[in-house]
Amino acid sequence: MSERGAEFFGKWITDNNVMRGSVGADIISVAELTTKLFADAKAAGISEDEIEEEIGSAYEAILAAINGPPDFESE
Repeated sequence: MSERGAEFFGKWITDNNVMRGSVGADIISVAELTTKLFADAKAAGISEDEIEEEIGSAYEAILAAINGPPDFESE
């Protein structure tokens, strides 16, 4: 199993500024980003399956990138 799908995803997230607070986390925004990810991957010769084989659900991974890690409040 190659890491090409995961590497593409990580670079794509950075190149498209998909990070906490940069875009809305609503269903339509995440769905549009997922569609764009797969279109860009296809143009680069990488299949949806290759990406999801490495990272799991692309939709959930994009949502996690937008939401970022949980905030922990110290007491």
